[in-house]
Amino acid sequence: MSTTSKSPRKVAQAAHHVAINTLPQYSHRFSPRRFTQPQIFVCLVLKIFFKTDYRGIVAILNDSPELCKAFGLSIIPHFTTLQKASKRLLCSSIANQLLESSVRITSKSKKIKLAAVDSTGLEAGHISRYFVRRKRSKQLETYEKTYYRRWPKLAIACDCSDHMILSAITIRGPSVDINQFEKIMTPAINRHIIEHVLADAGYDSESNHRFARDTNNIKSTIPPKHGRPTTKPFLGKYRRLMQQEFDKEIYGQRWQVETVFSMIKRNQGEALRSRTYWAQNREMMLKVLTHNIAIILIVNELFYRACPVLLWYFLV
Repeated sequence: MSTTSKSPRKVAQAAHHVAINTLPQYSHRFSPRRFTQPQIFVCLVLKIFFKTDYRGIVAILNDSPELCKAFGLSIIPHFTTLQKASKRLLCSSIANQLLESSVRITSKSKKIKLAAVDSTGLEAGHISRYFVRRKRSKQLETYEKTYYRRWPKLAIACDCSDHMILSAITIRGPSVDINQFEKIMTPAINRHIIEHVLADAGYDSESNHRFARDTNNIKSTIPPKHGRPTTKPFLGKYRRLMQQEFDKEIYGQRWQVETVFSMIKRNQGEALRSRTYWAQNREMMLKVLTHNIAIILIVNELFYRACPVLLWYFLV
């Protein structure tokens, strides 16, 4: 199992290492070169790590010169610089490259024995719950128990052995999970060799089983509970197989993906500060990247690797 690092300095160093392997130093040839793109990315990761906004992380960096030295930042960027850079560095293509780089650093091989897929909803924290409820009551003349009709939704595929997120997509809920299985698994399959995938009943469909087993040669375990309860055998080949030979012991490892969501919400908060739809998508991807970077396994491999020469010297 894994735990997340609580040290801002170590998280900054790990984020800088990931960004250097993925991003160019400068966005264009005529850049002022006061700070590099990897340094800007570290500032964005620290913003999520400290659960603050753009102005807040600038204030923290101004008061923490030792933290800035950890990733070579000599000039503190303006908060508008961070806001504009997030649109460029957290777009879908670059964010996926950063995600792949974070997984590649920790994984010694591309083979994943057991992966799990699931989705969760996040809160739009910039809206007051009381204000939304009071506004709706004026329109409907009654109070409602549901505060939000639409919310940001994050779907991931994770490695059950070390809680690393292999792929992620950002959508808006409420929405069904069946149609999202292929979208989540395709990036992970292109990067890694997955032997077995687990998912809850929300992803139960014959097409998802065929996509995993027939198309990509991945064993899938999904409980056949979609639709009305019945004692009759299912028509689909793989759903009937799940009905007859469902492995409850291996399916118990699906809770590892719930642990990943718990780690993200406890360490980074479950509310998003962004207001617009695309900004919320970028913030969710930044939470995913921060989670991968903050896992202590990355820090162990990068910064706590024992030197064999020194070890041999003390043993002698």
